[in-house]
Amino acid sequence: MSVKEIKALERRWFEESNKGKAAAMAVIDESHVTDYVFHGGGGEEIHGLKDYKQFMSEFYSAFPDSHVTIDDMVVEGDKVAIRWTWTGTHKGEIGGVPPTGEKVTIWGVNIERVVGGKFVETWERYSSLGFMQQLGLVPKPGKGGK
Repeated sequence: MSVKEIKALERRWFEESNKGKAAAMAVIDESHVTDYVFHGGGGEEIHGLKDYKQFMSEFYSAFPDSHVTIDDMVVEGDKVAIRWTWTGTHKGEIGGVPPTGEKVTIWGVNIERVVGGKFVETWERYSSLGFMQQLGLVPKPGKGGK
């Protein structure tokens, strides 16, 4: 695939994902291979499209207004690196954590491998501490750095 085609695939994935759960589930089927591997920023290791879709469905149930903005994108060979900003409101249970109603904004980086016009593997890292602090699960440092 060309750089232009890989960038178009990435943009389509994010654009559809921003439309909500139904659109995200539909585009996953179109844009990911069945033996897709996801190395998640929260320590998740997901193998296979079925389990990835379950993970994403639970995520959208917890954050139904999920929205990602692509801040930077670089393609080299069969890999694309994306720096992104995500926002969402915690309205449903996730990982045993009941909804807090908190609005969350985090940044992250994904590196994704693309083969034959589909995502094959993703490595994701994000500010997990900031995420947990914004949800009130981990205390924020007090004044004076304590």
